[in-house]
Amino acid sequence: MARKKTESSTSNLFFENLALNLTKFSGSTTAFIIAFGVVIVWAATGPIFKYSEAWQLVINTGTTIITFLMVFLIQRAQNKDSIALHLKLNELIAAEKGASNRLIDAEDFSEGELNVLKTHYNTLVKLAEEDKDIKTSHSIEDAEQRHKSKIPNKNKKS
Repeated sequence: MARKKTESSTSNLFFENLALNLTKFSGSTTAFIIAFGVVIVWAATGPIFKYSEAWQLVINTGTTIITFLMVFLIQRAQNKDSIALHLKLNELIAAEKGASNRLIDAEDFSEGELNVLKTHYNTLVKLAEEDKDIKTSHSIEDAEQRHKSKIPNKNKKS
């Protein structure tokens, strides 16, 4: 069944595309050059306007507005990146045979729950440090075995 495009989803898609393009552009060399050029032009016009309060107000107002809007744009981009990163990590946890599925969506745990997990992993670190011999936990044989387990068996009959 085809999903109907609503006015809301169309405006959300428009804003998402706009935000994505603005985020990409704002981090570009072109954006920096434009911003730098604006500052140079503003500074060069100082003597013309006798460094008046209005002249100063132009740059102060402009930079304040741009900074205010960029805070929300950057936060939106970080939220999206954070969600994507969590999904990727969740996929890795879910796919790894020995990993605990309890850690899927760990970002939603309370601070107390996270501290319990941190204590658990700190204990594992202490146990690993007692072992001193890195070859025990990271041997060539272990790496080869792990690699082979990920390769489909070519001799297997379908």
